[in-house]
Amino acid sequence: MRWARIDHAGTPSYAIVEGETLIPVRGSPFATWERTGSHMKLAETKLLPPVIPPTFYACGMNYAEHVRAVAAKIGQPPNLPTHPEIGYRANNALIGPGDPIVIPADATDKVQYEGELVAVIGRKCKHLTRENALGAVLGYTIGNDVSERSWQKSDRTMFRSKNTDTFKPMGPWIETDVKLEDLVTKVRLNGRQIIEFHTNHMVFGVVDFLVAMTKYLTLYPGDMVWMGTEGECENMKHGDVCEVEISGIGVLSNPVVREGA
Repeated sequence: MRWARIDHAGTPSYAIVEGETLIPVRGSPFATWERTGSHMKLAETKLLPPVIPPTFYACGMNYAEHVRAVAAKIGQPPNLPTHPEIGYRANNALIGPGDPIVIPADATDKVQYEGELVAVIGRKCKHLTRENALGAVLGYTIGNDVSERSWQKSDRTMFRSKNTDTFKPMGPWIETDVKLEDLVTKVRLNGRQIIEFHTNHMVFGVVDFLVAMTKYLTLYPGDMVWMGTEGECENMKHGDVCEVEISGIGVLSNPVVREGA
């Protein structure tokens, strides 16, 4: 099942995606819901970020080649993580499919994409095990962890480099029927494919993170975990269009603009 969050006559609401048709529901996938009798055309409906999470979690350095690429750029040996470590991002940065990524006027030209799988939590949970962890996941969507690299080096908290308004595109919807081992992630810039990798070839997978996190943290419905990216990224500039595709889920596409351009 695919769950979209839509602008329904000015009110955010959920709808089921069936082909090119949206069926609005009463309620949400995180509680009780029922179908309404109305139908909408997908192409004519504004899609919003598929969830605004209570807490926005993010994994860093979770793919080996990405770790090596970053290490090479700064002249250090690669340092792969030895256990799952989680960080946080800010909801203010979230935008939906088709919304513009806005590069601040004082940013450098080192603004880059990071195509990521996003796990969306479906129920309250603590002390998950390897056997039941995936049962806590409602489904998966796509994220683009836009990053300003010069700020990432200079700001101790990464408050600008990762959390500037519009730096976290997400969507187009939440897909509940996913086999992690079958997923492939592709990133395109202006139609040119730059990166392709097996999505589940992580240093630590979804189960690893959920088990480690819930040893200490309670997860709630709507919480989400961005799982990191692979490969070496290129810079984005004004006028570009960045697409992140994950097979079986969909395509997240966003234009890029620079303030004052």
